[in-house]
Amino acid sequence: MTALDERRASPQRPRPRPAAVPAPRRRDRSLRGWVRRGGLVTLLFAAPMIFVFTVYSWWPILQSLWMSFQKTNLITYQFVGLDNFVNVLTDPVLGRAVVNTLYFALLALIFGFPLPIFMAVLMSEVKRLKGFYSALAYLPVVVPPVVAILLWQFFYKASPTGVFNTVLGWVGIPPQPWIQDAVQAMPSLVLEATWAGAGGSIIIYLAALLSVPPELYDAAEVDGASIWHKIWHVTLPQLRGVIFIMLILQVIATAQVFLEPFLFTGGGPNNSTVTVLLLIYRYAFENSLGGKYGEATALSVMLALFLAAASFLYFKATQKWSTD
Repeated sequence: MTALDERRASPQRPRPRPAAVPAPRRRDRSLRGWVRRGGLVTLLFAAPMIFVFTVYSWWPILQSLWMSFQKTNLITYQFVGLDNFVNVLTDPVLGRAVVNTLYFALLALIFGFPLPIFMAVLMSEVKRLKGFYSALAYLPVVVPPVVAILLWQFFYKASPTGVFNTVLGWVGIPPQPWIQDAVQAMPSLVLEATWAGAGGSIIIYLAALLSVPPELYDAAEVDGASIWHKIWHVTLPQLRGVIFIMLILQVIATAQVFLEPFLFTGGGPNNSTVTVLLLIYRYAFENSLGGKYGEATALSVMLALFLAAASFLYFKATQKWSTD
């Protein structure tokens, strides 16, 4: 009898049945189940933060929404409906302020946004004194903004003895009016704002570069890639998510620029540097006694709605790119 015949003749043992998988327990969604899972303790710990956030953030927002429909001097209130929005939209200075704000944002994105990326990549390649260079790059952020603007006002003196004009004179360029000229004023503000804000972005990009796997650079070097090819094909794709976040943050920040035009030029010359936020300040504090607080809050609400819509569309458009 062959081995095959022996297996056929032997009685077949029954196969063990797999153990029954217990059905998943249904989660108790009642109030008692929520308390049993520790929800009450979580709420107690979160209550102070919720209270502070509501009182100091949401409540002022709701007050601003209500004030935008009223004519008020912060003592008396009169409901005027949409009159504040109509007055703001028919103000001839609003169009100039919007154009100036967009111009400032465009210049800041063209010249100010790539600079921190370039500096971070350059500093990441430095082998010695990396901490010193990082501190040096972050130093402008530590300087108080008012002090920095006063310092740059000294640099921007239109006389031949001004710091920048003296440097230009060394190469044969005549003195420039800088912030006193309607054409050069806005680029001058962008130059100072880029110097003042680039340090924080550089530190963020340097931290993001630490997460790039060094194996990618080794593989690119084996393939004979140059430094520029490694930056374009390895570094920038790995920083894509951070770049997208920093881009929308810079757009929001430049749309709310106020300090530079307020302290440098006051919106001049000839309203060439007046921005939306500076126009809000003028409505509230530079008009007749009591100010146009209703119109100021109406313009603030419109700016907030525009930035919220722009941010939503931006994240929707870049959601797939940032996660691929």
